[in-house]
Amino acid sequence: MAEQSKRIFTVGQLTQYLKNLFAADPQLNRLRVSGEISNFKHHSSGHMYFTLKDAQAALRCVMFRSANARLTFRPADGMKVVAAGKLSIYERDGQYQLYVDSMLPEGIGSLYAAFEELKAKLAAEGLFDAAWKKALPPFPQRIGVVTSPTGAALRDILTTLTRRFPQTEVLIVPVLVQGPEAPLQIVEAIEFLNRVPEVDIIITGRGGGSIEELWAFNEEIVARAIFASAVPVISAVGHETDFTIADFVADVRAATPTAAAELAVPDQRELQQQLTTSRHRLLFKLRSKLEQEKRYLEQLAAARVLTRPGERVEQARQTLDHLTSRLETQINLRLQAQTAKLELLSGKLEALNPAAVMERGFAIVYDQQGQVVRSAVQLQTGEKVEIQLRRGQAAAEILHTKTEEENE
Repeated sequence: MAEQSKRIFTVGQLTQYLKNLFAADPQLNRLRVSGEISNFKHHSSGHMYFTLKDAQAALRCVMFRSANARLTFRPADGMKVVAAGKLSIYERDGQYQLYVDSMLPEGIGSLYAAFEELKAKLAAEGLFDAAWKKALPPFPQRIGVVTSPTGAALRDILTTLTRRFPQTEVLIVPVLVQGPEAPLQIVEAIEFLNRVPEVDIIITGRGGGSIEELWAFNEEIVARAIFASAVPVISAVGHETDFTIADFVADVRAATPTAAAELAVPDQRELQQQLTTSRHRLLFKLRSKLEQEKRYLEQLAAARVLTRPGERVEQARQTLDHLTSRLETQINLRLQAQTAKLELLSGKLEALNPAAVMERGFAIVYDQQGQVVRSAVQLQTGEKVEIQLRRGQAAAEILHTKTEEENE
């Protein structure tokens, strides 16, 4: 024991020893500490550095970017919060500090619980589903604005709408945006704008504030009125980091009122630039088309069919004459061949003509049955026959016959 008391620590060893003691204590590894924020700094790295203090003491704190990205409010000096995390020692400075994992404004934990409960309920009913989101018209003619008539949000919306698209008519429905009467006024304003003809878009919202100040837009009746609206609704509540139930149920959520106006209307300067660009492109294409057609007409004008139209006809006539000559030649040749063939056949037929044979002195003998007698054996002595001559007939009687055998 005496030897241990004589041990000499380096500063680093002592600091590490104490850090290990902190890490071994479960109570220090999951702390919830309440206090007022002071010396708040949101570093460019994304980490937050601040001090929690009360009347008796102060505690250095750090909240890394990965943790503070989940915050639903914006910390600031003077704000009372409840921070949860672990206590450890920052070795370089030898000071203990709270490494914050999560943080809520003090005294409004019940509001956050109510917020999460309603959010879960409406999500289960499908009020946040993308299928119900209505598209914003590209060129709205009339926009209804539901907000406080005295707030900066209205001024930002009107300034942006006038700058971007002054042709749009703006219908302002003034309402309270915080307090017990605000939710019902917001609902009535949305329902009123749904009855006004030709309202294309409704913007509802307000500037930033605490969760209590924004609470009107976390009320269930407001959420259901937005969901039931036939006119597309843009929710523009608070700053970029502020989220309300109205944001989830609206057709479009805008980070700020200015952003809502930018989403609602196009920028006339951009439209003018687009029109100018389109006009130049159209003129360029028209000129190109005209030049192309001009070249085509020039080619047609230079073609021989147009410069010497008779030449084509003469060529056709010449071709026709040539074909006619060829046809006549083929017809004559065919006629000569057929004539020669006919003469040959005619000669053969003439040689077989009995009349021609009889013209040379021959005759045809018919027996009493009218049959041609071709041989003497067909006749009998005393038989009468008919003799056909070239000109006329004669009757005769067979006196005697003589066959070829007898002649031999």
